[in-house]
Amino acid sequence: MTSHGDLPVPEHGLLLTHFLTVSDVAVSRRFYADVFGGEVVMEENPAIVKVANSWIIMNPGGGPTPDKPDVTLEVPRSTERVSGFLNVRVADMPAFHAHAVAHGARFLTEPLDRASELRCYLRDPDGYLVEVGQSTGLLSGILAARPTES
Repeated sequence: MTSHGDLPVPEHGLLLTHFLTVSDVAVSRRFYADVFGGEVVMEENPAIVKVANSWIIMNPGGGPTPDKPDVTLEVPRSTERVSGFLNVRVADMPAFHAHAVAHGARFLTEPLDRASELRCYLRDPDGYLVEVGQSTGLLSGILAARPTES
């Protein structure tokens, strides 16, 4: 039984959650619980995993509904183009990276030192991109380098 305190229900104002359309709810639920140390709040319909001070909500895709009449939810068609991603901040990048790899996470690269932060990216079971970063130089005023113009 889920307690009210575990659900993403604000006591006042608002709170932010992240919804993902997933192909296999159980696989994605397990990924976010295991890799990010999340707590499964609801198994499905929708699946909700509380991660730190946020919630990830997952459900299969589907066609339009009365409240979103022209919208179809689907998993990413390609991993080569991305318009948004989950950004996770960690206190200890080496510890998080080791934990995530031990739980099956596959990173695009090892964590890279970008002067302002240590940063790397991984993909979830449906190919969603997740940035993981630890602020380092940023804490002493070192900003990330601006992208070079092509």
